[in-house]
Amino acid sequence: MPETTFAVRWPDGTRASYYSPSLVVEEHLEPGAGYPVGEFVERTRTALGIASERVRARYGFPCARAAASQAGIERAAAAYGDGTVVVEGFGR
Repeated sequence: MPETTFAVRWPDGTRASYYSPSLVVEEHLEPGAGYPVGEFVERTRTALGIASERVRARYGFPCARAAASQAGIERAAAAYGDGTVVVEGFGR
């Protein structure tokens, strides 16, 4: 399975990188685009959920790293409430 990481900048300027076991995340986030925090959380929840299910279909279990990425995103998002998250890019 092709995997990727995606780098973001949170509303306070903090940068972070998250893991996806599938390129599907690239269908839900656009490099250079800014998303309201809540929308970013929903987009990543959808994308990482799909990615994790693809791992489950192939290997019989969901992707723990995708779940950890989503948990980290949700923890960070809880600290901001409002603001914009900017997707800085993808890496392989």
